[in-house]
Amino acid sequence: MNKILEASIKSLENPGKFDKPLPKTSSTVPPILYVFRHGQTHDNIRRIFSGRRNSTLTEEGKKQAKILAEKLKDKHIDIAIYPPLSRAKNTLKEVLKFHPKIRIERDKSLMERDYGKLTGKSKIKLAKKDPVLAAKYRRGYNFPPPNGESLKDVKEKRIYPFCRKIEERMKKENVNVAISCTNNTMRLIRMYFEGLSIEEMQTLENPLAQDFCSYKI
Repeated sequence: MNKILEASIKSLENPGKFDKPLPKTSSTVPPILYVFRHGQTHDNIRRIFSGRRNSTLTEEGKKQAKILAEKLKDKHIDIAIYPPLSRAKNTLKEVLKFHPKIRIERDKSLMERDYGKLTGKSKIKLAKKDPVLAAKYRRGYNFPPPNGESLKDVKEKRIYPFCRKIEERMKKENVNVAISCTNNTMRLIRMYFEGLSIEEMQTLENPLAQDFCSYKI
């Protein structure tokens, strides 16, 4: 729990802090999967439990998306997929400026975790009141917020089935895919494709746009 609590506190202090490049395949032969997180939102800077609610990109978030787009502009992408959330969609829009002809798909399987009664509430207030409980709600694997979803729920019901499906599809069609997603979704996608342990997944902090993961499928 100490590592998870530490990761939770660091994330609260610096949401989406960009410490080092994300893992990337050296291969240029399809199929390749590209995965990235949305840019900074107003909920991010206010330290709000966002979950399934729409929070728009800040000006900084738009700049972060442009940095990401520059890094992906020379990559070959056939299909782009995003959840029904404006922050993921608008980050993807910047990337698509360099890839105007690719197929775009919206997939509910990629929907961010439901924080239930915590949605719209302050992470800072909860952390000050009870830092251990706050860390469990934010990073605990099988510890759902009131009326919400745990990371285990999201993994088993949506993300791992999606990963298996997209992996099979990419191999069958021999296509490269880009996924614009949210933080918890990206953690679980990385867990699947990198073979991470639960604790390794729980302590990940994905950068707000700016960089991407890539995997040879």
